[in-house]
Amino acid sequence: MNDDQLLRYSRHILLPQIGIEGQDSIVSSRVLVVGAGGLGSPAAMYLAAAGVGTLVLADGDTVDLTNLQRQILHSQESIGQPKVASGRDALARLNSGIRVIPVARRLEGAELESEVAAADLVLDCSDNFATRHAINRACALYRKPLVSGAAVRFDGQVSVFDLRREESPCYHCLFPEGEDVEEVRCAVMGVFAPLTGIVGAMQAAEALKLLVGCGETLTGRLLLLDALTMEWRAIRLGRDPGCPVCALR
Repeated sequence: MNDDQLLRYSRHILLPQIGIEGQDSIVSSRVLVVGAGGLGSPAAMYLAAAGVGTLVLADGDTVDLTNLQRQILHSQESIGQPKVASGRDALARLNSGIRVIPVARRLEGAELESEVAAADLVLDCSDNFATRHAINRACALYRKPLVSGAAVRFDGQVSVFDLRREESPCYHCLFPEGEDVEEVRCAVMGVFAPLTGIVGAMQAAEALKLLVGCGETLTGRLLLLDALTMEWRAIRLGRDPGCPVCALR
């Protein structure tokens, strides 16, 4: 790190759990953020502010007026722009010392696998099961840690699937693909604006801990938030020994 970086990130460096070595790991890292909406906005902003060297921001949508209630990466001037272009500009204003790679399409197939393979870790900030399962399969294939979040109505959840670890469950262990699971999306059901900030910020926190290698992550735990009562619950998760996705490791 140069002198400007040492000063900029000094409050991280002062933390003994991070220090210069930990901050250097953050600066030299590459993180894939899938989704530049309600969760991806705060997650990407905190990762950029913390100095993640390369952020790959993937989203195929454009900014709509209805997004602005919660997607704090975007502004009124961004309406009609690709979310990743708006996000790239916002993150550049926040920290010009990082590299933001916008991918203005839905990642899938070989391209998704290529981006996951190149990343140090992945944040799933998407809003549908098909994308979540595709990301999970790619992370399992390349043994990449996955930080997963969701927020709808007043309900939030966040977990870490550290697919480098043999004992870690994967997303499929929690929500098996193909089962009759109701998909609830905020475009239909609504979402409490600050909830996306809470969950997205927690995803960023878990990602930074994974990059540094400090503390205890949410691997093997699902954290649930009821924002109406502001009550948290933690559920222990175990790996499904018959999971076909985990078997890829």
